[in-house]
Amino acid sequence: MRKPANMLGAAVVAVAFGVGSLASPARAQEAPPGDAAAGKRVYLADGCFLCHGRVGEGGALNGPAPIIAKTEMPFDGFKGQLRSPSNDMPAYSEKIMSDKEVADVYAFLQSLPGRRPLGDVPILNN
Repeated sequence: MRKPANMLGAAVVAVAFGVGSLASPARAQEAPPGDAAAGKRVYLADGCFLCHGRVGEGGALNGPAPIIAKTEMPFDGFKGQLRSPSNDMPAYSEKIMSDKEVADVYAFLQSLPGRRPLGDVPILNN
């Protein structure tokens, strides 16, 4: 039995972007081992912080740069975005950032705390 195109498309998008209860464990298993300390050095040395902030909090230098701390993007999607960015971000070829360095940066970003719930920000609770 063939699924309607819109349901099949939604399923493909859900799998591609890791939507669903099984996405997180699979993402962690698919990411190559990386060194978070080395990744922080690469992240800062290659200027990622200029747009994404020193701890991946996002920014607005050339327009909105996404928050990438504790990213939910699977490693392959993250690497693909680095190699062939979809927006104003510069491309980081393997000559500029090796696959090992990409894994290190990914490990660094995964080591960050990520977004805090708004209730945890004291100034917003007054």
